[in-house]
Amino acid sequence: MSFAIDTAGHDDAGAIAALQTRVADALTNRHGLGHWSAAVSPQSVARAIQSSIVLVGRERGSIVGTLRLVTKKPWAIDPAYFTVVRRPIYLLSMAVDPARQRGGLGRLMLDEAAAVSRRLPGDAIRLDAYNHPAGAGPFYAKCGYHEVGHAVYRGVPLSYYELLLT
Repeated sequence: MSFAIDTAGHDDAGAIAALQTRVADALTNRHGLGHWSAAVSPQSVARAIQSSIVLVGRERGSIVGTLRLVTKKPWAIDPAYFTVVRRPIYLLSMAVDPARQRGGLGRLMLDEAAAVSRRLPGDAIRLDAYNHPAGAGPFYAKCGYHEVGHAVYRGVPLSYYELLLT
């Protein structure tokens, strides 16, 4: 297997959007319609690439994994649940191709996210996951993230996770 992780460029927006939409479709097929069911546009990915760090995992030239790192707190995260740190980094929009899940690629993506976050420098990675079988909370816990709380934001039940980097 030839798997490499690098920073996304603008030319990757279409492939990332297609990957995120495939993941949304797979979750919808397995769990029914939910907040995870939305298709992703190349334009929204291009904006994300412009305003944040978007990492991609490539296998034989194809994008099979992605995630996004930001320093600005996302709307659905309540900082009251997290360990107080000076420089939190927020992980968003993680996706691994459904055909490649459960093979260690997601863990490799999270390891790289931690390395990048330390260099920013960041003190912790924070994220939310759907508090639902469609959510990836158990995956994050297996990768060393600690569940720090639950909240409902705009009717969506969430679980919060963090990884302290210091």
